[in-house]
Amino acid sequence: MHKIGIPLEGFAEFSKIVAANGAVLIKNQEQILPIKPTDRVSIFGRTQINYYRSGTGSGGSVNVLYSTNLLGACRTHEAITINEDLATIYETWVSQNPFDNGGGRWACEPYHQKEMPLSDHIVKEARGKSNKAIVVIGRTAGEDKDNTNEPGSYQLTDEEKNMLQLVTKHFEQVVVILNVANIIDMNWINDPSHLHPIQGVLYIWQGGMEGASAVVDLLVGTVTPSGKLTDTIAYSLEDYPSASNYGDPIKNSYQEDIYVGYRYFETFCPEKVQYEFGYGLSYTQFEIKPSEASVITKNNEKHIQLEVLVKNIGTHFAGKEVVQVYYSAPQGKLGKPAKALIAFEKTDLLAPGTSQILHISFPINQMASYDDSGITGYKSAYVLEPGEYIFYIGNSVKNVTKLHIDGKASYHQASLEVTSQLTEALAPTEAFTRIKPGARNADGTYELTYENVPTQSISLSDRIQENLPESLPITGNKGYTLKDVYEKKIPMATFIAQLTEYELATLVRGEGMSSPLVTPGTASAFGGVSDSLVAYGIPAACTADGPSGIRMESGHHATQVPIGTLLAATWDTKLVKSLYELEGKELLRNQIDLLLGPGLNIKRYPLNGRNFEYFSEDPLISGVFATAITQGLELGGGYATLKHFACNNQEKERSVVDAIVSERALREIYLKGFELAVKEGGAKAIMTAYNPLNGHWTASNYDLNTTILREEWGFKGIVMTDWWAKMNDVVEGGEATIQNTHFMVRSQNDLYMVVGNYGAENNIYGDHTIEALNSGTLQIGELQRCAMNICNFLMETTAFSRMTANKPKLRFIKASSEPTSIEPHSLAENPEVAFDPVSPPCIQVSTAGAYDLIVHMMSPESSLAQTASNVYLNNELIATIQTNGTSGKWITQKLVTVELECGNYQLTANFIKPGLQIGSVTFQLVSRNS
Repeated sequence: MHKIGIPLEGFAEFSKIVAANGAVLIKNQEQILPIKPTDRVSIFGRTQINYYRSGTGSGGSVNVLYSTNLLGACRTHEAITINEDLATIYETWVSQNPFDNGGGRWACEPYHQKEMPLSDHIVKEARGKSNKAIVVIGRTAGEDKDNTNEPGSYQLTDEEKNMLQLVTKHFEQVVVILNVANIIDMNWINDPSHLHPIQGVLYIWQGGMEGASAVVDLLVGTVTPSGKLTDTIAYSLEDYPSASNYGDPIKNSYQEDIYVGYRYFETFCPEKVQYEFGYGLSYTQFEIKPSEASVITKNNEKHIQLEVLVKNIGTHFAGKEVVQVYYSAPQGKLGKPAKALIAFEKTDLLAPGTSQILHISFPINQMASYDDSGITGYKSAYVLEPGEYIFYIGNSVKNVTKLHIDGKASYHQASLEVTSQLTEALAPTEAFTRIKPGARNADGTYELTYENVPTQSISLSDRIQENLPESLPITGNKGYTLKDVYEKKIPMATFIAQLTEYELATLVRGEGMSSPLVTPGTASAFGGVSDSLVAYGIPAACTADGPSGIRMESGHHATQVPIGTLLAATWDTKLVKSLYELEGKELLRNQIDLLLGPGLNIKRYPLNGRNFEYFSEDPLISGVFATAITQGLELGGGYATLKHFACNNQEKERSVVDAIVSERALREIYLKGFELAVKEGGAKAIMTAYNPLNGHWTASNYDLNTTILREEWGFKGIVMTDWWAKMNDVVEGGEATIQNTHFMVRSQNDLYMVVGNYGAENNIYGDHTIEALNSGTLQIGELQRCAMNICNFLMETTAFSRMTANKPKLRFIKASSEPTSIEPHSLAENPEVAFDPVSPPCIQVSTAGAYDLIVHMMSPESSLAQTASNVYLNNELIATIQTNGTSGKWITQKLVTVELECGNYQLTANFIKPGLQIGSVTFQLVSRNS
């Protein structure tokens, strides 16, 4: 029995455990934390009440049954006593100054909330009633809304600075809690103007619906912090190497190349780092004792293997430690970072005095670098350059010691070794320069120099023509269904050959949002989106936004889990895998096949508004956590959709800004996480990004979706566009439009997401697929190839097992027995009903039967904004209208088919995401009841 909208039992409680494990303790002078039973605590900052459980946009829109906040969680925890007088002051002020959600409109919620002004008197009185202070600072950002280097976003506001001044003036013991989506400026932490220094700082990120409860467990010591940073916190935004090449509305050259985050700082300027990658404190202390590492052969590959003894040498608190292994490769001809993470492992919970041996190994080939110029003599190859490979072990990129290998100080690579010979792909088409280490300085850093980036030298047109798939002669309907393929009665090619070119063109179009063919309020339906496709046994599969929980704009409830930043900060892939196994079970319960997540774009710059969905500046961290989520979801009964493929590193003008990136940086940094999740995690679905990459929009990028993803990585699955994405010429580039689906198909991006509901068969967006077939610019075999990819995937989903031969019965809506005070609108006289949200219309049905409901609507928002409204007949939900912005253009869309009896019905709507205007709803009689 399916329980749509009923959250999975125990899921929220488990998410609380994860939320606690991902908090990062930045500072804890004089063991100010945990709070002692004798402490009395005053909590400052409105975010104690208005807790942020996620960032904004599609990645955070989960309808939850409840959400905890810090004040409430403190009140219910017996181990903490708070200053109730101060709490009451805040509650009164917040009730008079309610949370500002930007009117609920897309990308309009502010980065922070107005803070309660503090007086010296209030703080002084609080000090008289308590000995410790907690200051809570909150931030959000999200889809379509980058952060800014301004007060209230990356910087503290004047009100927040004043709050810290006053609290540190009167309190000797102050802890700051950061309920944020992303790292923020931290220069205030040691502000010399504070009378008393801030002694404790804890990044709690955004922990989902149970996140605030998890924080209290940390504060009182029930749980010891064990999270570590997965991003570098520099002293200044200008210190990040991408600073001068971020935020342009047209294009950004990735001049920092492979030197992203700690790779840059460790190589060129470690002194600019305030808190390093991998950093995080605990309430206890650990001793890390590695054995001597050795070289072994495993699965015909050389590996480095070691054992590490980790002991809790503290006396009071149990805790967990993360062992991190880095390597330093010889500079050679290519140039390398001073350090790069190659492996890590987190301990179990260790009681004081206890220890655990961790077993760590990694392939030596993992240290290979990609030569995109041929400078080593092997162009388009991963190579191990000769020289000394030095290893470091510790609990952050800085706090490390050297590791010996077989009695030597390093691993010696005697000669250049080609570990993988590939082919040039995704090389930029325009010239620019990139960073490269120069001479080594006396302090071990390197001079910063630049070199020209190799540009495209192959013919993309020739590559495509040489690899065109076979075109199958269209046989027409031979009576085969997809079930026959599943049962191995016929090959897939025989099944697909039955489909006409119009049916094939329909199959590569998804419908949504809130398609009535699938679970209400979800992102899309794809596959069986027409009667003829359903007759072939092709099911309609369902996707739902993630990654931090199921988004159902119908109002149905789901569990909201912590954001990607927090998940990665746990450094615990087993824990996150278990979390997403539960997520998979909740997907299954709600008849959803695909979660649109995880997001694993690299955090190239701290101001990216969508960083909260992503994991790290490091590709290994990104890849292993994407792998954990992918495997967890599949164990639970669902599938992951890796996104956004690739280089969606900026929200400003995200559908047009071109990422200009070297092939080496793409392969070593920006694609590496996806590669790991495909090869190690077995990912079966990928979403391309909105943006162009080296001049070619990712949704129609052949080298991205075919050469690298399918031919090199061996990906067997589906690729879909992001919602309402654009495509351009797969060879020539140029202008992009949503109609260029023939270029999408040619690149082997299988699915266009999305056209309006019931619009796939009618091609309501007017795409060029059929036109291109007729002109010869697209071969039928290319369209059939995408169809095979889609159908092969569908056979693995629960949608396929849910599908029955019987057509689902129409939903019956009972007429009202209540008298109406307004004159009803007679459908017999006019089937089009004008809609007025202030005075909802009453309609009169005089002919019982099946009716198509067709809405005439408009949104003034831009094309990538989202609006939604639930539509009711006699207070019964019949459909969710969810669409992108129409820029003021009125459009018509079929909503649903329902069965009505004779009588009166009241038509109402609940505008859950403002911006949508309903002009009218037409009740079109489809069939009369006999």
